Amino acid sequence: MKQHAEIVYDEIEENKELENTINKVINQCFKIENMDSLKLYISITLTNPKKIKVLNNNYRNIDKETDVLSFPMFEKNEIEDFIKTNYEMEDCLGDIVISIQRVEEQAKEYGHSFERELSYMCVHGFYHLMGYDHIKDEDKKIMRAKEDNVLDSLGINR
Repeated sequence: MKQHAEIVYDEIEENKELENTINKVINQCFKIENMDSLKLYISITLTNPKKIKVLNNNYRNIDKETDVLSFPMFEKNEIEDFIKTNYEMEDCLGDIVISIQRVEEQAKEYGHSFERELSYMCVHGFYHLMGYDHIKDEDKKIMRAKEDNVLDSLGINR
């Protein structure tokens, strides 16, 4: 099976279980969005709270830790065109950065598994790369429905 995630470790140890979960979830995102045949991939960096705080401050002017950051490479309409035209170039859809320590903390806080929280971070980041957002309530409903669809299709529940 084609892998749509390129995983990088930044100041945390490599972990095959993390990679398996990430690849399963990202591949499902691509499949559900009819992008499985495209040569697009996502760069996913797994890091710690200190590193993600620096990125959050540098790129968003928010001087605090966060759980996930997304850096899209394309506009939503460009991605839609890629799907329609079966875009043949190999290209990076964007970058997702995830704080693994925050994933662990939030899994405990929300009372669900680490796998579920990591999966949600991947799906959430993916849909930000696809041009979706959750600032307005109507946009949030659309994005949440897409996220839930992916997680439900994998049997990953709260």
